[in-house]
Amino acid sequence: MMVSRTAQAEQPLDLPPGYTLVSLREYGDAFAHGCSIAAEAGAGTLVWVRRYDLVEFAVVLEPDEPLASARRAFFAGMTAIGDAIAVHCPPEREVQFTWPDTILFDGGVLGGGRLGWPKDCREDEVPDWLVFGVILRAADMAHVEETVAAGGVALLNEGFEMVETEAIIGSFARHFMAAFDRWNERGFEPIARDYLERLTKQMASQRRGIDVNGDLLVSAAKGPPERNSLLDGLAKVAWYDPEYRAPKLG
Repeated sequence: MMVSRTAQAEQPLDLPPGYTLVSLREYGDAFAHGCSIAAEAGAGTLVWVRRYDLVEFAVVLEPDEPLASARRAFFAGMTAIGDAIAVHCPPEREVQFTWPDTILFDGGVLGGGRLGWPKDCREDEVPDWLVFGVILRAADMAHVEETVAAGGVALLNEGFEMVETEAIIGSFARHFMAAFDRWNERGFEPIARDYLERLTKQMASQRRGIDVNGDLLVSAAKGPPERNSLLDGLAKVAWYDPEYRAPKLG
């Protein structure tokens, strides 16, 4: 789904070939900027906001299937960032997801993912672009009250002191490309399995799957599966605090 482009110039991030870096100052918005330039910038463009307190980036994709099924690229992005965090985190610490877009570390909200697409694109049309964005809390935010900040999870408070947060983005970029390689070679099922392995669930007996349109299907012992809409979940952005433009605390 991602068309390679030649990486440009010298890059402060260690990105593999196929990515083009766009850097923003600390007050930038990677996801919004990625969506605004996606049509012109093309696949492989990675927008990065230079901040010490957040890991914030977004990457542009060019899908080759209709929007309704192309949104499943979101799960490739979530598994890639989950694997990137797990590679760098201390042993025996768990990275999990809450449906569909919240990233948990050791049970606390660390951040989340987002997905953007052209608003005038119909469900049965191939979109010109998709944008997958991520924000993770890297450190306590200076403008947040100490009592509020105490309820959050941040990488630098969770044993990541020896890891540069930029390394997580580079690791994500590699895992993301590997995820699409698996998708192209073996279909979507391995991507769905990797995502579902990190997804929290209420009952051990539940059977779960991801439909062709990205909806979560949850089956119990009897009756038809319960459907959880991907579109509705993405619209809520439940992990995001618009006041601080960062992952929610507490």
